[in-house]
Amino acid sequence: MEENFTTKDKLVNTYGFTEADFNQINEHGIDLTKIEAELAIFQTGIPKMYLARPAKIDDGILKLSEDEFNSKSAFFDEKKSALKLKKFVPASGAASRMFKFLSEFLNDFDIENETINAYINRKKDKNLPTFLAGIEKFPFFEEIKSKVKSLVPDYYSLESHEKSYHFIKTMLSSDYFDFANKPKGVLDFHKYQSHIATPVEEHLNECAFYATSNSVSHLHFTVSENHETLFRKIVENVKEKVENKTETTLNVTYSYQHKSTDTIAVNLNNQPFRNENGQLVFRPGGHGALINNLNSLDADVIFIKNIDNVIQNHIKEITLYKKGLAGILLEFQEEIFAILNAIGKQEFQENEVENVVDFMKSKLNIKVRDDFQKFTFEHKIEFIKTKLNRPIRVCGMVKNEGEPGGGPFWVRNSKGNLSLQIVESSQVDTNDFVQNEILSKATHFNPVDLVCAIKDYQGNKFDLTQFVDNTSGFIVQKNNKGKELKGYELPGLWNGAMAKWITVFVEVPLLTFNPVKTVNDLLKPAHQSQYEN
Repeated sequence: MEENFTTKDKLVNTYGFTEADFNQINEHGIDLTKIEAELAIFQTGIPKMYLARPAKIDDGILKLSEDEFNSKSAFFDEKKSALKLKKFVPASGAASRMFKFLSEFLNDFDIENETINAYINRKKDKNLPTFLAGIEKFPFFEEIKSKVKSLVPDYYSLESHEKSYHFIKTMLSSDYFDFANKPKGVLDFHKYQSHIATPVEEHLNECAFYATSNSVSHLHFTVSENHETLFRKIVENVKEKVENKTETTLNVTYSYQHKSTDTIAVNLNNQPFRNENGQLVFRPGGHGALINNLNSLDADVIFIKNIDNVIQNHIKEITLYKKGLAGILLEFQEEIFAILNAIGKQEFQENEVENVVDFMKSKLNIKVRDDFQKFTFEHKIEFIKTKLNRPIRVCGMVKNEGEPGGGPFWVRNSKGNLSLQIVESSQVDTNDFVQNEILSKATHFNPVDLVCAIKDYQGNKFDLTQFVDNTSGFIVQKNNKGKELKGYELPGLWNGAMAKWITVFVEVPLLTFNPVKTVNDLLKPAHQSQYEN
């Protein structure tokens, strides 16, 4: 109680908090020490990551041949009947960025006085011509066109650019399709001969292919509370079809980003930001908050993939690499568990230390202190146990071809220790010439293709919140009804939230990475029909 009182007292004296503020914080389920810590972060700033060098093939990134992937995949298939598998898909984000250039077009296009070509030239817009050239290839084209015809009586007498304007307006209108405000997961992505599929359906299908044990597959979506009904409706409509086709029972569950992970906003002077009613403003903590959702799951192996990274074709190839990553995970886990069990039973011998240390360094990328050999045997055992008794993640990495996204780097922390991390460019001091040079030399980037093990060698779940680097979040600048504010986003789910996990990076083909960042990405071959069902 004394600590809470001191924290409350400090918030009153330093930031002018009132009883109404404390009631609001309590309703959010947020601990006062968390508020105090976040306000301190705004004052001190977040230290940038210190890059030692990019992770590359044979220096932090494992490269396997297709035969080796087949071998690892077969190993996973051999072991999976004894395991509970689950796929975890963060899916709460709205599709606003996907349609950003079209929303800007609607806001700025003067239909009375210019053509779309004139607008494109005026704005030097490179995205709109691509959208219009491929408009008939979008899976939602026919449905929206039909709606436009019913809304515009003289549709057939309109000029081509006027038809395009009405198409885009209807697609984004809150009265009709409202695509920019819906979650990506429920939008039409793929046109098959017999039907049109959403990402939700594609994830169900993928899940049945590689996250199935004993003909049962588990899929978990994190969703916004106000969008859960949309997800449930799609699952209800397609689940039986996918189950029949794959001879798999699919169990689908949902969770929300906890309100207690929201973070407090401040003004540009780092004082609590208040709305027009004088209330504190809280913002979602970013996808790093989902470590709590992941922490609540019960599974032996968890596949993590973004909602928009689905493919219309080549599902068998995708399956090979996902199973291959899982096989690598299980092989390493077996070896780790054998070592920890031997230590736990006091059967670990001193002459085994050298081989274990070599395994840690060469296979798990764990750096060992230079003076390790001077440790006592008991101290060596304690060091090994501390380093190995952690959750494990095997992360697919694709060759860097200019796509946005975090990259794999060797990072040095404040104590001088090196570790493998997935780093976003915003976490790096790009004004530092040396750091910027290292950042620019990354050979790979992270497609969010992870396979995780979250239980220890005794079968107990780890508390994943204990393996977060709380110093690696993000400060972002936003606007609230015309007023500038600063927000704090928690360490990203695959960045700081997993910073203290055992980490293995494996190169996977670009084929496995097919995100839909803008609507035009749906025109790429991975999302265009070859009329497979």
